Amino acid sequence: MNVFCLLAIVGTAVAAPSREWELVYVWRQATPEGKAVIFCLLILSIFAWSTMISKVLQMRRAKRLNQFFRQEYRTQKRVLDLFDRRIQAKGCPLFMVYQAGSLELDARLKQSGTGPRKRHISLKSMEHVKRLMENAVAQESLKLESGLILLAIAVSGAPFLGLLGTVWGVMSTFGHIAQQGSATLSAMAPGVAAALITTVAGLLVAIPSMFAYNWLVHNLRATTVELDNFAQELVSKMETEYLQEESGGEPHRAPAAPPTETRVPHASHREEAEEDPTVAPFTSEISHID
Repeated sequence: MNVFCLLAIVGTAVAAPSREWELVYVWRQATPEGKAVIFCLLILSIFAWSTMISKVLQMRRAKRLNQFFRQEYRTQKRVLDLFDRRIQAKGCPLFMVYQAGSLELDARLKQSGTGPRKRHISLKSMEHVKRLMENAVAQESLKLESGLILLAIAVSGAPFLGLLGTVWGVMSTFGHIAQQGSATLSAMAPGVAAALITTVAGLLVAIPSMFAYNWLVHNLRATTVELDNFAQELVSKMETEYLQEESGGEPHRAPAAPPTETRVPHASHREEAEEDPTVAPFTSEISHID
């Protein structure tokens, strides 16, 4: 039964008149302006797909290297153990942040270029190390973000570019029909179909770029938060091990004067004061206070 069906399909295909493929026919009917728009969209699509593939590979590699580095970092007892082992992990954002902070901390701990390390550093030196690590976090975020602008251009610009080709093609079609003076379906359909193909091309460029852009932005934000948290954790560990405790951090204040006490004289002294006219005003004032 299947053999007879296959023979029937082949016979029908041979007997049917050969037709030109739809896209090839539409391309042949397109105007030079529409072909130029499609060519621009093709170039934009090539750049967008190359950016998508490279950024996806970069994000996945950075995520994998960050996991390996964090596991190795948590096995170390001291903050500079990995730095002393001279480990290199190019392409790992967490390692680059760690390397920037460790290099500056090592330079601050050494009195000279090759001298022994000090046991502690001042708060000012630690703040300088912290700023360098924040700068390293920003640089790694910019590296991961580079190239996303091309995807944003493809998402927002490709549909409008395709719409431009469509409007231009429809305008040309109606212009030719007006010149011929006959508005038949056979005269309008090829031009309208050729005009709509530019919109299809624009959407084919924009839709994959939109999904890739949203995925990359989500992973970029997650990686940036991970870098910030790691930098704060590293700074806290550096401060715990190497920050010099400030003695007498509060400014010295003079001791406050003791409060003056007003003593009430004894009754016998009060009688003597009443007898003495010179003491009478003072005694009457004290009595008023009592």
